[in-house]
Amino acid sequence: MNIPEELLYTKNHEWVQIDNDIATVGITDFAQSELGDIIFIELPDENTSFNSGDSVGTIEAVKTVADIYIPLNGKIAEVNRKLEDTPESINKDPYITGWIIKVSDFTKDNSELLSASEYIKLIK
Repeated sequence: MNIPEELLYTKNHEWVQIDNDIATVGITDFAQSELGDIIFIELPDENTSFNSGDSVGTIEAVKTVADIYIPLNGKIAEVNRKLEDTPESINKDPYITGWIIKVSDFTKDNSELLSASEYIKLIK
């Protein structure tokens, strides 16, 4: 199981990488392995604002459909449109090519986010 130390995590199995004023978000390696083969992704519209915990889209796998939750209050700055044609990228590489959204104008309060070690305890 790949749980990069430098990322933050949510209890809903999203990861967050904060780089200056942009937060990149995707689902964790654990989440993609639990979902199985991902066949479709519904992405949010860019420039739409959401509150932390809101569903911003869905991931459809062969066995199930799961919501994607935004981990911070903020605005969708960019979506990974490549996932519309190759949603299986999330299964192959959830942290690099499988990122889902980039968030701007987000709240700097990340007290609800988990460190890698806290996330590992959650999934064990």
